[in-house]
Amino acid sequence: MAEFAWEARARSGELRKGVMEADTEDAVNAKLRQQQLNPVKVKKRTKGWNIQFGSGVSTKELVTFTRLFSTMVDAGLPLVQCLDILASQQKNKVFGNALRDVKASVEQGATFSDSLRRHPKIFDELFVNLVQAGEVGGILDAIMSRLSVYLEKRAKLLGQVRGALVYPSIVILVAVGVMTILLTFVIPAFEGMFKDFGGGKAQLPKLTQIMISLSNGFVSYSPFIVVGLIALVSAVSYSYRQPKGKYFWHRLMLNIPVIGPVLRKIAVARFTRTLGTLLQSGVPILDALEICAKTSGNVLIEDGIMHVRRKISEGKNMADPLLEAKVFPDMVVQMIAVGEQTGALDQMLNKIADFYEEETDIAVAALTSMIEPILMVGVGGMVGVVLAAMYLPIFDLAGNIKGD
Repeated sequence: MAEFAWEARARSGELRKGVMEADTEDAVNAKLRQQQLNPVKVKKRTKGWNIQFGSGVSTKELVTFTRLFSTMVDAGLPLVQCLDILASQQKNKVFGNALRDVKASVEQGATFSDSLRRHPKIFDELFVNLVQAGEVGGILDAIMSRLSVYLEKRAKLLGQVRGALVYPSIVILVAVGVMTILLTFVIPAFEGMFKDFGGGKAQLPKLTQIMISLSNGFVSYSPFIVVGLIALVSAVSYSYRQPKGKYFWHRLMLNIPVIGPVLRKIAVARFTRTLGTLLQSGVPILDALEICAKTSGNVLIEDGIMHVRRKISEGKNMADPLLEAKVFPDMVVQMIAVGEQTGALDQMLNKIADFYEEETDIAVAALTSMIEPILMVGVGGMVGVVLAAMYLPIFDLAGNIKGD
């Protein structure tokens, strides 16, 4: 099916716009007339040059939408009117068009959750399943409010991790740039100066000889180095797309010293928060576990959760197979067992999530405070060694002149 951008007039004379998926332009016109809209303009959208990274909708925009939608539904506004108001106020064109399409689909008789499924990049499986649970239970306003809280907590967790990675990434990038400039331009300039003074390479200090050799090798083999780096990145990217390769890299990340424990805390917080929110909203546990597995972000954890799901479908409880999977700490499994025994599993999961989110805060702060001085010392040390190597011959020359 193709996408068509349409403009139509309502009976009131209001001009409305939107995007609709259909086989032909005539099918779009027919659907618009079914909605008591008079088509003005229908144009097929070309996708060849429509380059878009991600969903085009930020988490903040999604949270704002869910909060406002919850408030409007709670105030008694009809579903279609809520979508119409929110779509007209949306500054993000991608999100606005998606909401108009959802509204049009609802007007055609589809459920709200099925209409959201038309835009999987914006509304993921977790979002859609929670909305479906809210529709079935007649508590859509409460579900949307709960969903907005979940999205805010998830965004905060991801923001902490990204924030911790920004500073090291910038420092490493600057260090690579500085070393490239030193090896490509600065050291060759010093080498030429040493030759002008009549000093052969054999007469230079050992450290200076090593740096000049590194510089010459870097300049001479720079095309091969670039090709090698591109090949390495391509090989890693290719292996990551393969099931076995992805399993290897995900297992490696979880076992890296210092970083691995932080990633495990993040995984626990995400799993317990997601599962707790789904169960609290009335989603069946087997469906909830499948959603958690798909949104875990790690193949090892996904396999572990699916193992738990299979055992529960066979009639077992949740704690024992979770212990067998060995993906989460024993303390988490014991707390889940207590939640099962007391019949308050959703509340226990949310408490675990709160605890591990705080633990993640502390772990990320500690990791950042540890990485910063290591990077500063490392970068400063590299630059210092290069500068010392270049200035040692100058100091020797100055000493010889003074001695003469």
